[in-house]
Amino acid sequence: MGNQEHYAELLEKHGVKPTANRIVVARALAEAGRPMSLTELEYKILSIDKSGVFRALTLFRDHHLVHVIEDGSGGARYELCHSHHDDADDDLHLHFYCEHCHRTFCLTDVPLPQVAAPEGFQVTGANYMLKGICPDCQD
Repeated sequence: MGNQEHYAELLEKHGVKPTANRIVVARALAEAGRPMSLTELEYKILSIDKSGVFRALTLFRDHHLVHVIEDGSGGARYELCHSHHDDADDDLHLHFYCEHCHRTFCLTDVPLPQVAAPEGFQVTGANYMLKGICPDCQD
C-alpha cells in the first residue's frame, strides 16, 4: 500500500517529522489493515526496538495520526487514522473484538449510534466496540 513518499507526506500532513522509523511504523499500521497491539507491531517490525515503536505511536496519537482502541483484552491497539486534520479526529467508526482469536476489526460500513452527552459534558472521543466471535472463528 503506497511508497515511502506517501507515508512521509501523511506524517507531514499531521505535523510529524517523517523519520525513517516513523515511516516504517506508519507503513506497518497501514499494511496491517486492522488495529494492532504494541506486541504485534513489535513482531512485525524487527528493525525497531519496542521503545522506538512506542515513542512513534505516542507521537502519532498526539497528532491524531492513530486511534488508540481499548478492545477489552486489557491492552491497547493502534490503528492508522484516516482523519483529514492534525488537531481533530473525523475518522470515528465501529470496531469488533473477537473473543476467540483476539483480533480487532474495523467496521467502517456500520453506522455509528448517535449518543448525546448530558449538558455540560464535552466529548473529545469515543470508543465503539462490539465483542463476539468473528466469521473466521465461527467456521
